[in-house]
Amino acid sequence: MISDRKLEKFILEHSSPEDPVLGELYRQTNIRFVNPNRISDHLQGKILEFISKMINPEYILEIGTFTGYSAICLSKGLKTGGKLITVETNDELADFSYSYFCKAGVESKIVQLTGRAQDLIPVLDPGFDLVYIDGDKREYSEYYQLVIDKVRSGGYILADNVLWGGKVLESGTNDSQTKGIIEFNNMIKNQNNIEKVILPVRDGLMVIRKI
Repeated sequence: MISDRKLEKFILEHSSPEDPVLGELYRQTNIRFVNPNRISDHLQGKILEFISKMINPEYILEIGTFTGYSAICLSKGLKTGGKLITVETNDELADFSYSYFCKAGVESKIVQLTGRAQDLIPVLDPGFDLVYIDGDKREYSEYYQLVIDKVRSGGYILADNVLWGGKVLESGTNDSQTKGIIEFNNMIKNQNNIEKVILPVRDGLMVIRKI
């Protein structure tokens, strides 16, 4: 996690600039919605874009659309004809995020689903090259258990917020969100069929590779 503002400014100045559409989406999300900190920012979004471009996936699943910033970033790495399926519980966000998918020119690559991931994932076809988990922190372990068998061998799972503002170091917490992240991290630590590493980007990004 980067806490030094001068260092953060240096990093951004030496990174590729933010897509203007994403910049507008970020501003409008902060103006119009409750808990706008749920949105990815320029640095994290660019990292997601780069990871997607390196993997060059054909089939992506995103759990937690919010206003669509991360979906746009991830979609930029899709193979020609590839699809990103994004799942969001709040149906009131769908029209807003879709409007920005159109502005970014990626609406044909993205399939929006509304509902609980636990209900939707079981009916999705297997073969995901990349999964991005950024939904309800209390349900991370459930999401993982639902998707791992649908990820191809050599495929990747990214999980956001795994450092949870440093709260993962707290013991005896009663906060359900924190407990969910701690449970997820401990579960992943003990998995034998994967490789994993945590990147200290923003609030912690875990990269998981299925063996």
